[in-house]
Amino acid sequence: MDKLLVGVDIGGTTVKLSIIDIHGVMKTKWEIPTNTSEGGTFIVSDIAHSVEDKLIALQIEKDSVQGIGIGAPGFIDVGKGIIFEAVNIGWKNFHLKDEMEKAINIPTFVDNDANLAAVGEMWQGAGHGAKNLLCVTLGTGVGGGIIAGGEIIHGESGMAGEIGHITSVTENGAPCNCGKKGCLETVASATGIARLATELLSEYSSSTLQEIYNQNGTLTSKDVFDAAQEKDALAVNVVNQSAKYLGFALGNLANALNPETIVIGGGVSKAGDSLINSIKEYFNKYAIPKIAKETVIRTATLGNDAGVYGAAWLAKHK
Repeated sequence: MDKLLVGVDIGGTTVKLSIIDIHGVMKTKWEIPTNTSEGGTFIVSDIAHSVEDKLIALQIEKDSVQGIGIGAPGFIDVGKGIIFEAVNIGWKNFHLKDEMEKAINIPTFVDNDANLAAVGEMWQGAGHGAKNLLCVTLGTGVGGGIIAGGEIIHGESGMAGEIGHITSVTENGAPCNCGKKGCLETVASATGIARLATELLSEYSSSTLQEIYNQNGTLTSKDVFDAAQEKDALAVNVVNQSAKYLGFALGNLANALNPETIVIGGGVSKAGDSLINSIKEYFNKYAIPKIAKETVIRTATLGNDAGVYGAAWLAKHK
């Protein structure tokens, strides 16, 4: 049997797990709840027991597992596998690598979840084969991962790739969770898009979004994209604004990094070609012409599996 890898993606509500062989073929995947009680004390033991139970159920010998890769949120010392802080989970200065190896006796490697989503797309997804890749995840926030020469770029303190907090996109804009104003995340995330639409309602009394807001008391990014498909003027305006901000940010990042491929994932990316095409239009405006011509922008293909693929790659690579 080929050597196997365990990929783990720790989220605020669920932990996604998988067994993947060294060629990138997924054997199985499953989820368990993220137990955040008592400061996340039980998460490691829950993962260890779940992996051991799955290996037994599939009649896989434990020594055939080459390593475990874990993607975790927050700020991470990648070399030591220490989570400096993961607010949604409750970890602070948590020695994740050491604790997992102690619990299951399998070599374990840790990185930021957004970085590993980028790696997953590079290994088995939309960026397959690209050694220079930029991955942007548009969800509740805006995450990012940078791959250069086939390696994850971490930066001096492990915080490279914080694309969502590029702040020059909207001067004196809306407050961001990071403490600043006008970050890309405030205008290109699902919450940011919904906020933009809500703020503009008074200017578009005939918009179908006004009806939805009156009925539900709130708007979602899906409401906005659905309305944009129907050519609703307010929705089209909001999608165009978000695409402009994204195109500006990605164009300037591409000028600095010269990626072969830019992969756009996360829930917002499900808006489809209309969003991607709008982003490309503005990307071409802000990127150096040669870079604009040679950079491929694609929608992510792995969905929620990107993180576990990336985590498995990390275990293989290390």
